Amino acid sequence: MQNMGFSCRIPCVKPLLNNRQRQKRLVWTKGWTAAEWSKVMFSDESKFCISFGNQGPRVWRKTGEAHNPRCLRSSVKFPQSVMVWGAMSSAGVGPLCFLRSKVNAAVYQEGLEHFMLPAADQLYGDADFIFQQDLAPAHSAKATSTWFKDPVLNWPANSPDLNPIENLWGIVKRKMRYARPKNAEELKATIRATWALITPEQCHRLIDSMPRRIAAVIQAKGAPTK
Repeated sequence: MQNMGFSCRIPCVKPLLNNRQRQKRLVWTKGWTAAEWSKVMFSDESKFCISFGNQGPRVWRKTGEAHNPRCLRSSVKFPQSVMVWGAMSSAGVGPLCFLRSKVNAAVYQEGLEHFMLPAADQLYGDADFIFQQDLAPAHSAKATSTWFKDPVLNWPANSPDLNPIENLWGIVKRKMRYARPKNAEELKATIRATWALITPEQCHRLIDSMPRRIAAVIQAKGAPTK
């Protein structure tokens, strides 16, 4: 197999898309320019844990020392975690909102009121913009749809590959790889400090990638993309 160019790797994890969802992604694709995408405020939630799985420093050890106490990294059964909501545009990022563990429509609307609207003022001022959210139950609830005065951007299901804010979450988590918060409050402080390091230039580059993301979906015939 190696001589034929194959190598054994852990599979990439992507959302499961059925044929109907792939077709909807293809129908959804927009021929917008990067300038048109700059009018969209992208949003998303992400979960942060005190334990970051396999991320973190490695250890130097000899054969037979795998279980030596100085070579171990402690884990806990139920690590403390926080759920964070954030928003971005080509002009930068908005303020973070730390949500309760159970995000229902009422909790989500409260976050929109106190964090999305100030983010819109900060990022767009008096200019028009389009709000993006995915199809999570709290987002697509009838009460949430009623809360919005203007329509939000139509969004295909199971499509994190189309949302540039996913890249920002990845950047934040990579920067926090070596952080060692001891409790939820220290974790929140670390997230805030790292989020504040995101530059408008980074956001602008991610928004500029939207036409390429759309092209990749078309080329993949609606399947998940890189």
